[in-house]
Amino acid sequence: MTDPVVTDPGILERIVAGKSAEVEALRAVRADVFRAAGDAPAPRQVLRPMRRSGRVGVIAEVKRRSPGAGDIDTGLDPVALAGEYAQGGALAISVLTDSRWFGGSLDDLRAVRAGGSVAVLRKDFVVDPVQVAEARGAGADLVLLIVRILDPVLLRDLRAMTHDMGMTALFEAHDEWEVEAALEAGASLLGVNNRDLTVFRTDLAVTERLAKYVPGEVLLVSESGIASAADVARVADAGADAVLVGEALVRSGDRRALIAAMAGVRRTGVRG
Repeated sequence: MTDPVVTDPGILERIVAGKSAEVEALRAVRADVFRAAGDAPAPRQVLRPMRRSGRVGVIAEVKRRSPGAGDIDTGLDPVALAGEYAQGGALAISVLTDSRWFGGSLDDLRAVRAGGSVAVLRKDFVVDPVQVAEARGAGADLVLLIVRILDPVLLRDLRAMTHDMGMTALFEAHDEWEVEAALEAGASLLGVNNRDLTVFRTDLAVTERLAKYVPGEVLLVSESGIASAADVARVADAGADAVLVGEALVRSGDRRALIAAMAGVRRTGVRG
């Protein structure tokens, strides 16, 4: 599955700049954000069931639109969609919470978390610790940390804070240097994004190339561009333990069947 190529190479920088403005607003209510984090229900765990399973885990995404794909389903019901995902055998639900570029919100995450029993990932552009606390307050069990947009010190700090709050950090890398940075920051769950966030071009060969750099004790997630059980088998052959799937599932006419087929693929446990 190949996304349209976004010709604006500055889009990622503009997204991150917008997050910086959001962070300033959050800091003004920092005490309330951390209070909500402390009051949130205990996080659900995802690493243990992923390690124990002999099948590829499917992290299924609630996604209305993206800069690369445009509108996917702007009118979707996040709770109903997440319910279909869970019935199909999804290991976890990924919820886009960025509003401007992806049409998501923290209210989507809250609703999905309250309406289901599987772990929920906050997928956003996290650039500050207050966003980690905000994620926990909304009920997130996992938080995405995009290596490309974070310096090494901040990356370690965000990982530590995520861990201290009982959540799991999903590190995201797109090249060898980013994989190394994620591992140095203590990643136990590492996502290889097959999509280049500067131009939104997607290629499953990215997982095949980078998998050999991920140690066996670190769980590997192949993200983006996965549309079928055959795609899952391809990245599983490279050593992926799980996949993160968005657009293909949202557009599918039978989401439960597609997830079940993807989740039926066996893990190989072999990399390199």
